[in-house]
Amino acid sequence: MHPLPRSAMACLVPLFRMFNSSDSAILLALPLMLPIPRPAAPPGLRLRQARERLGLTYRDVERASYDLASHRGRPEFVLHISRLADIENHGVTPTLHKLYSLAAIYHLNPLDVCSWYEVPLHNHFSDGEPASAPRTHLAASPTSFRLPLRFDPGFDPRRTAYLSRMVEQWGQLEGSLFNGHGRFRYGYIGLEDRRMVPLLRPGSVVQVDPVLRIVHNSGWSNEFERPIYFVDVRSGHRCGWFQTDGGRLILQPHPLSQCLPEVWESPGEAEVIGQVVGVAMRLMGP
Repeated sequence: MHPLPRSAMACLVPLFRMFNSSDSAILLALPLMLPIPRPAAPPGLRLRQARERLGLTYRDVERASYDLASHRGRPEFVLHISRLADIENHGVTPTLHKLYSLAAIYHLNPLDVCSWYEVPLHNHFSDGEPASAPRTHLAASPTSFRLPLRFDPGFDPRRTAYLSRMVEQWGQLEGSLFNGHGRFRYGYIGLEDRRMVPLLRPGSVVQVDPVLRIVHNSGWSNEFERPIYFVDVRSGHRCGWFQTDGGRLILQPHPLSQCLPEVWESPGEAEVIGQVVGVAMRLMGP
C-alpha cells in the first residue's frame, strides 16, 4: 500500500475534525456516502434484452409478427427488421399494434411494456377519477384492487374501527380474477345525475352484477333493501329504483332528489344491464 502524500493528509485532517465535531455534521456528511441509484434501462434496451434471453434474432421476430398479423387480420402487427432495430437502438416508440406484437412474441405483459414507456395503464382507473363527467355511464373496471392481507391481532370485526391503523399489510388483487369471468360491470354516476340523492351521490362508482337483471316490484321493507338497477336507455344510462308496468320500465327517483319519474318502452327503448351490488361514494362533494 502506497502512503498518502502530505497534501492529501492535510485535506483529510479537517474532514476528520468535521466528523468528530458534532452529530449534525455527521448527518450532513452521510448522504454523500450513499450509493447513487442507477437509472432505469431505456425501454429499447429492455426489449432487446428480452429478445436475447429468448434466443430470438431480428428475422425470427419479423417472421413471428407476420404470423400474428395474419392471425389477427391486421398488417399493423408486422415488425420489419429495420423498425425493430430502430426501436431497440434509436429510441423509436413502437405503435400500439407493434407494442402488442413485441409483448406477445416476447411473452411479456403488455401493461409492463407500456410502463417502460411511462404509460401507466395499471393506473387508468385511479388516474381517471379526477376527470368527472356530467352524464351517468358504464366505466372500465380497475386492473387491480388494494385489499388488506393481514390485520392487527387486536382487530375485532364486530366493532367499528380505524381500518388504516388495523391493517398490518396491504396487497394488490388482480382485477382479471373478476373481469376474466365477466361477472361485474362498473358504472359512474354523472355529476349532473341527482336522481338518487342522497342515497347515491353524483360522482359515485357502482359495481353492477349483470346476472341480476330481473326488476322486482316488491320484496323490501325499507329503501336500503330496495334494489337499484343500472339501465341503458339508448340515449344514455340511468341508475336508480325501477319498476315494471306491462311493457314499460319506470324509473322512480329518490323522493328527496326532487327529480321526476321517467318511463321507457322495454326492451325497445331501455335495457337493464344489471343490479347494483356495490358502491364507492364520497360523503363530501366530488
